[in-house]
Amino acid sequence: MTSTRTSDTLLLTVFALAVLTGPIVLAPFGAGYPDLLQKFAIFGIFAIGFNILFGLTGYLSFGHAAFLGVGSYAAVWAFKGLTMNILPAILLSVAVAALFSVVIGYISLRRSGIYFSILTLAFAQMSYNLAYSVLTPITNGETGLQILLDDPRVLDPALGEGELPLTNLFGLPMNETWNVPMLGMEMQFNVGFYVCAALLILAFWVSMRIFRSPFGMMLRAVKSNQNRMSYTGLDTKPYALAAFVISGVYAGLAGGLLAAMDPLAGAERMQWTASGEVVLMTILGGAGTLLGPVLGAGLIKYFENIFSAINEGILQGFWGFLPEVLRDAMVSLSSLFVGEGWHLTLGALFMVIVIFLPGGLVEGAQRIMGLFRSRKSRAAGGDGRRAAAPAE
Repeated sequence: MTSTRTSDTLLLTVFALAVLTGPIVLAPFGAGYPDLLQKFAIFGIFAIGFNILFGLTGYLSFGHAAFLGVGSYAAVWAFKGLTMNILPAILLSVAVAALFSVVIGYISLRRSGIYFSILTLAFAQMSYNLAYSVLTPITNGETGLQILLDDPRVLDPALGEGELPLTNLFGLPMNETWNVPMLGMEMQFNVGFYVCAALLILAFWVSMRIFRSPFGMMLRAVKSNQNRMSYTGLDTKPYALAAFVISGVYAGLAGGLLAAMDPLAGAERMQWTASGEVVLMTILGGAGTLLGPVLGAGLIKYFENIFSAINEGILQGFWGFLPEVLRDAMVSLSSLFVGEGWHLTLGALFMVIVIFLPGGLVEGAQRIMGLFRSRKSRAAGGDGRRAAAPAE
C-alpha cells in the first residue's frame, strides 16, 4: 500500500510537471502556442472522463459529445446572463452535464454491449438535431450561440460602447499571453492554458483516486464479468450509472472550458464524429490506463493542427536536398499523408497500434522500458558470473 501511494505521488508529480512545462517542452515541435496547448488540456480532460466509463466498466459510449456540447451551451449562457468570469460558467456547465448524463445514462444502461452503444449514439444525434434546428431560441441553430454587446450580464459592470467583453478569471483575461525569449525561441505563456492545465491535473488526480478506490475495483469487476456479479445478487447498474455520470461531468467540464477559451457554442460539438474522436483518443493512448487517454488526446490534436497545416511549399523545403525528379516524387507521395490527407496518417497509425499494440501507446512505452530492464538485468547477471569465476 505504501509503495502504491509513493508511486502514485511520483506519477502525479511527473504528470503535473510535464503539463505545466508544456509551453517549453512542446515549442520545439511547433506545438507551443496557446490555442493548441489549450486543446491538449481540454481534450485530455474529455478523454480521461471517457476512460472512466469505457476503460473501467467496458461500456462503449458513442454519445459523449452530447455532454461536451451541453457544457459549452451552458457556459455561454452563463457568460450572456451572469458574468464573463469563467468560474460560474464552468460550474454551470458541470451541473447541467451531470443532470443530462443522469437521464441518458439511466435509459441507456438498461442495455449493454452494442445496444448500449447504439442508444448513446442515438441520444447524441437527437441532441445534435435539437440543437441545430429545433431549439434555435436556446442554441441559435447553425450559427451557434455567442456573446453579444446587449447581453444583460447582471453580475458585471457596464462596458464601454462597442466593447465586446473578454472571458476572465476574477479580472485576469484568458487571452493574456506573455512572450518570453528562452532557449533561442520565443515561449508563449498563456493564462487560459494554465487554467486548463490546473483543471487537467485535478481531473487526473480524481481519476487516479477512482482507479485506486474500492469503487474503481467494482467498476473493473463490472467489466470483467457483469453476469457473474449479478448471479451473486449484486446490482451493478448503480455502479455503471455512477461511472457514466462522472464521465459526463468530465465531458461537461471540457465543454465549459472550450467556451471559456472561445465564448462560442455550436451544434457541431455534439456530432457523432466528436464522440468517435474521444474513442480514438482513449484506444490510441491505452484504454483502462491513467496516462493513455491524455497521450491519445495530445497525439490526435497534434496531427489535426500540425500535420494538417503542412502544405506543398513546406514539403518542397523538407525534400530540398534531393534531386529535382526525386524531390517532386517524394512531395507528391508525402502530400497524401499531410494537409487535407492527415486523416490517412492518423488512420494508418491507428491500425498499427491496434494490431501491434492493443494496449495503446502506454503498452508501447511499457515494452520499451521492459526491454531496457531486461538488458540491464542480463548485463548485471553476466558481470556477476564473470566476477564469480575466479573464486571457483
